[in-house]
Amino acid sequence: MGLVWTIIIGFIAGIIAKVIMPGTNNEPSGFVLTTVLGIGGAFVATFLGQMLGWYRADQSAGLIGAVVGAIVVLAIWGMLTSSRQRM
Repeated sequence: MGLVWTIIIGFIAGIIAKVIMPGTNNEPSGFVLTTVLGIGGAFVATFLGQMLGWYRADQSAGLIGAVVGAIVVLAIWGMLTSSRQRM
């Protein structure tokens, strides 16, 4: 159930992160890609939270942690795509 909960929270976090950080045209504007990056951010937040001892092994990141993780993933994605376009 933890995996399903992380995906659901990541989906919501991806939408919130995209509203907070809309970015330029080189960042993902598609609904599917944004939510996938949000889910990735939730997994990153869960992994880092468990490594740092903030969450137990059976816990996933909360909504705020997932939103922060999704913003980080969106920012990294934006930097990667903008550097590809410069080349």
